[in-house]
Amino acid sequence: MSAQVYIDGQEGTTGLLLHKELARRSDIDLLSIDPALRKDPIAKKDIFRQADVVVLCLPDSAAKDAVLLSEETRFLDASTAHRVKNGWVYGLPELRAGQRDKIARSRRVSNPGCYPTGFLLTIAPLIDEGLLPRSTFIRTHAISGYSGGGKKLIGKYEEKGSHRTEGRPYALGLQHKHVAEMQAYSGLDNPPLFEPMVGGFYKGMLVQTPLFARELKGYSGPESVLDAFFRKYQNETFVKICSSEHPDILDDGFLSPQECNGTNRVELFAFGHEHQVTVTARLDNLGKGAALAAVQNLNLMLGLPEETGLES
Repeated sequence: MSAQVYIDGQEGTTGLLLHKELARRSDIDLLSIDPALRKDPIAKKDIFRQADVVVLCLPDSAAKDAVLLSEETRFLDASTAHRVKNGWVYGLPELRAGQRDKIARSRRVSNPGCYPTGFLLTIAPLIDEGLLPRSTFIRTHAISGYSGGGKKLIGKYEEKGSHRTEGRPYALGLQHKHVAEMQAYSGLDNPPLFEPMVGGFYKGMLVQTPLFARELKGYSGPESVLDAFFRKYQNETFVKICSSEHPDILDDGFLSPQECNGTNRVELFAFGHEHQVTVTARLDNLGKGAALAAVQNLNLMLGLPEETGLES
């Protein structure tokens, strides 16, 4: 029997992609609602009752309101609303041992942000292994495709005659909404100084954290960081450890943010020398950073093979 799934808010960027991915599967039936009733509480409560899982692809305030409609419904929330809220499980299966089991059992799962996914998969293992002290003051830089800003930003970038090609920093007040989950799930004592940038390309992402050798215990060069990543992720389907010495990693010295596009894969790198290193994650901000991560979490919540419908 197919699982019953309702996507609340399938008109947005993440919702549209998630709907497309799930619609082609025979093991999932997508429930639908009369468009005129999609904000009607009674109609929503009724369709929530029919669903095995409801995926919320809504603005934060609307996601909070939706959850209040039902105590019994299992929710997977793609918004920022519940990522650091008690009673919700953080939907990053690779984060730590036991995380995917928590996701599979939970009635409330929050899909991670795109930037935090790259940040946590690079920083958390260094902290967990005792290589990076929790007290370290972290500074992280990132660039994302403009699709990460949703329909409004996509419209600005693709408006005829005004397509921007330069990278543009934003959140310059250093209070990006993802910082809370970056600190909470990394285990850092202090919030990271996070500087994101939007690029002149549709999707793709790099998240980079520079570190000095004196900040890392036992550091002997970039390969020692990659060794830590390998110990952590060697059995993970969707995490790939990439040696900086591999000839195909760079394009004439440049690292493209778009090589994981269309996949649920995260690639991890360490660049540098004996005194400094930059740990880097590359992913699709709409893939492992949003809709495809939701597919992975949904598979776990429904008791299906985790890799179903996903490309690594």
